[in-house]
Amino acid sequence: MTAGVPEGCTNCEPDGQNGRPDLRGQHRHEHVRGDARDGHRHGPGGHAHDHRRAAGKRGLQIVLGLTATFMVAEFVGGWLANSLALMADAAHMLTDVAAITLSLFALWFAQRPAPPEKTYGYLRWEILAALVNGATLIVLSIVIFYQAYQRLRLPAQVESGLMLAVAVAGLLVNLFAAWLLHRSAGPSLNVRGAYLHVLGDLLGSVGAIAAALAIASFGWLAADPIISIFVGVLILISSWKLLRESVDVLLEAVPGHIDLRDVRQAIDEIPGVGEVHDLHVWTVTSGFLAMSGHAVVQDPTHNQRILEEIHQRMRERFGIRHVTVQLEREAMYVRERHL
Repeated sequence: MTAGVPEGCTNCEPDGQNGRPDLRGQHRHEHVRGDARDGHRHGPGGHAHDHRRAAGKRGLQIVLGLTATFMVAEFVGGWLANSLALMADAAHMLTDVAAITLSLFALWFAQRPAPPEKTYGYLRWEILAALVNGATLIVLSIVIFYQAYQRLRLPAQVESGLMLAVAVAGLLVNLFAAWLLHRSAGPSLNVRGAYLHVLGDLLGSVGAIAAALAIASFGWLAADPIISIFVGVLILISSWKLLRESVDVLLEAVPGHIDLRDVRQAIDEIPGVGEVHDLHVWTVTSGFLAMSGHAVVQDPTHNQRILEEIHQRMRERFGIRHVTVQLEREAMYVRERHL
């Protein structure tokens, strides 16, 4: 196996722990030389990733306090008003409190020092947290559907004035919480999971306001469970997307924005490369892509040039910074196929 430091890599520094790659919350790529254990860190990428984590953590902490406080107020208001829409949204907020707590725990745990037996550290805790968040949202939507069905069969009186006041207050709280998380929800599946929980609450508040107005204006009691069903459908759609993306990461699927054929072609086009095989591209955690593969090179004197070109193309064209490539001759490729 052969590797080298990409051209222009002036920010690299060796690891301090037995030469093993330490990936605690920072983007690294591995350059393999001989025994495949020289690790290097790219400062700017790592610092940017850390800033996003810090921003996401601060937002989650503030939202957790707001959500936990208003959850109690909304549940009491929903119980006094006998509103399923409010109590369903309060139950959703309860899962928010658990989900955001889990997200904060994952952010903290993912940055713990990596032991020798876990070379990627605990970065995937963020993906596991996103998976749990998506699953709980699906369960919650099913519960809302069931409760709404019961209310449609046996309509119940609702105190529309109190329901409207609580729903408006909930809308304001959720708007502020969504604004806080929106900036850091994009690159992190973990924070996005919490963000989707908050959006579900926001939609629940909008639905509760609409139901309260319908009940106050027309005495239409069915508006309460019907709005709950609508909110449940929206929650189900958003949570399914989060769940699918989390599972794709855990299955090490090719990221959705990358075509593996394009990656193969980018390597094939390099002069001196005869064949590319055993090519893999996957996501370690949100925003951290990795690639590995084998390339047949007949003239070993070109290995370093080809290796540097592969690293550069993966970084510039696809945003892949963790690259591991084995350069080999045709004879070895034929022997591998035979075995």
